[in-house]
Amino acid sequence: MFNKFYPDKYYDSTYVIDFEKEYNEGFRGVIFDIDNTLVEHDADADERAIKFMERLKKIGFNVCLLSNNKRERVERFNKDVDVNYIFKANKPSRQGYRKAMEIMGTNENTTLFVGDQLFTDVYGARRTGIKSYLVKPIDKKEEIQIVLKRYLEKIVLYFYNKSLNK
Repeated sequence: MFNKFYPDKYYDSTYVIDFEKEYNEGFRGVIFDIDNTLVEHDADADERAIKFMERLKKIGFNVCLLSNNKRERVERFNKDVDVNYIFKANKPSRQGYRKAMEIMGTNENTTLFVGDQLFTDVYGARRTGIKSYLVKPIDKKEEIQIVLKRYLEKIVLYFYNKSLNK
């Protein structure tokens, strides 16, 4: 029932994913959510995010930020990481994910998605046929509509974890 919201993998942080391994397995593009995936909500790119993006580029990845935020927010974050981006993406709509793959020159088999929310990030990636990685939110302080969704996510994650321990 909930499996359409299940990520392919679940990590404590974006920064612990072995992207070298993913590249060696044939992935060439990574789509990222920004807020609570790469930095705290509404924060500019910090030193960790900047070095991380440099590392991904050095590995050989194409990167695209996919955010439901407005242009100003996404451009403010991107000014220091300098990757492709799409704002007002309307996740979980497939359109933004497809546009990101088009921009990066990748497809469903060579693209990963990393985000912190099940009902927008992971669900949209799954609907598009992209491998999806869920990460724990960086910051506990969130907007009220996200706080409410987190309660529902806990239910889905309970069944997700249960399915892994069959």
